[in-house]
Amino acid sequence: MINANIVTTQKKDADLLASLVRESNKDVAVLFGLNSRNAPKHPSFCKADWILSELERGQEYFLFTEDGLAKGCVAFEQPDENTAYLNRLSVLPEHRRKGIGTRLVNHILGYSKKKRVTLVSIGIIAEHTRLKEWYLKLGFQTGVIQKFEHLPFDVLYMQYKI
Repeated sequence: MINANIVTTQKKDADLLASLVRESNKDVAVLFGLNSRNAPKHPSFCKADWILSELERGQEYFLFTEDGLAKGCVAFEQPDENTAYLNRLSVLPEHRRKGIGTRLVNHILGYSKKKRVTLVSIGIIAEHTRLKEWYLKLGFQTGVIQKFEHLPFDVLYMQYKI
């Protein structure tokens, strides 16, 4: 029998979380030609101090484990009373297409509902069509596309209304 859990993390988990985020996003960096010069803040370069800084800012991380193995994580940030950000959704490549990402997203949606949030927002690489389609299937809607001078890609914002 498989024992799967989603648990709230703590500061002591920063190294593990950074590793999960980094390893889960390396293929995206390769796919879009991202490197430490053109996109130094891309999750594929995540370090433990990034996680610690985000935790200090009030962002919360949740870890998906199965039979004691960490396979993915996601972060929740609430910038105001009605809005939440779903950040850093990460599933290790060898564990994808098994429902882990969906479970993590649903965890954030449920958590948002408990906190009386009415809108969950995400930002993705606009050209990442497969990821966009996946979020659409989960009930997210497309929003605006924004260009940032410091990024080599456009960002598509998507939202889920609770």
